[in-house]
Amino acid sequence: MPLEAVESPRLYRQIADQLRHLIERREYPAGGRLPPERELAEKLGVSRPSVREALIALEVEGRVRIRMGSGVYVVDRPADAPALPAAPSEPPEGPFEVLKARELVESAVCAEAGSAAGPHDLAVLEDILRAMERPGLSGDELIALDRSFHVAIASILDNAVLSRFVGQLFDQRINPYFRQLASHFENAGSWRAAVAEHRAIRDAIAAGQGEAARDAMRHHLQQSQDRFSQSFGEPPAMAGRGGGANGRADNGRKSVASRPTEKN
Repeated sequence: MPLEAVESPRLYRQIADQLRHLIERREYPAGGRLPPERELAEKLGVSRPSVREALIALEVEGRVRIRMGSGVYVVDRPADAPALPAAPSEPPEGPFEVLKARELVESAVCAEAGSAAGPHDLAVLEDILRAMERPGLSGDELIALDRSFHVAIASILDNAVLSRFVGQLFDQRINPYFRQLASHFENAGSWRAAVAEHRAIRDAIAAGQGEAARDAMRHHLQQSQDRFSQSFGEPPAMAGRGGGANGRADNGRKSVASRPTEKN
């Protein structure tokens, strides 16, 4: 059964549903490797982030295992193993959807904060940054401080609705799909880069440069998307083929439907 082209909001769920069905029908056998992200994205006519979100959803369900630099493999489960849980009827938002929403909202917030911040606001941001720079922090501690930094910027505008909304958007990263994605890419180096980006945001706000603060926040959240978009689940030679997000990598596996005219 070939994959079918999809077009809808929640594309990642539809992609995951198709792959799950093929796995259950053993068209992708236990222990076998799925086609690489690049090939799936091209044949489905969707972006690689949507494919990545689908693969993460299947990994959370226990149907596939992502081996960095090797591939995405169907989990080989014993015949008498308990049934896997069904996909949630109300799935979480996709991680890349969340990051894009944050980029749009928080860059606009920063543009306003650049002309509204007072000495106390700047001191709060500086205290958070210094706390993030302490060695030996756990991932959960860094995430809590990261949240505090972003909410503190929104709080500069003295708008409770906006502060709450920024906090709620950030809290989407604790959903199981976002956590699973982050587990493959977050490390000491990625956090150092994020803190440096935070400092650039804080410095632009301190200088009263709203446009620079907006650009710094946009850059930070675009970099976050880029960090989560680094190659995984493909051998290095395969990841380099074809060029661009939709480069084709033909590994001889099952054919998939041609892309639809409207893309993600």
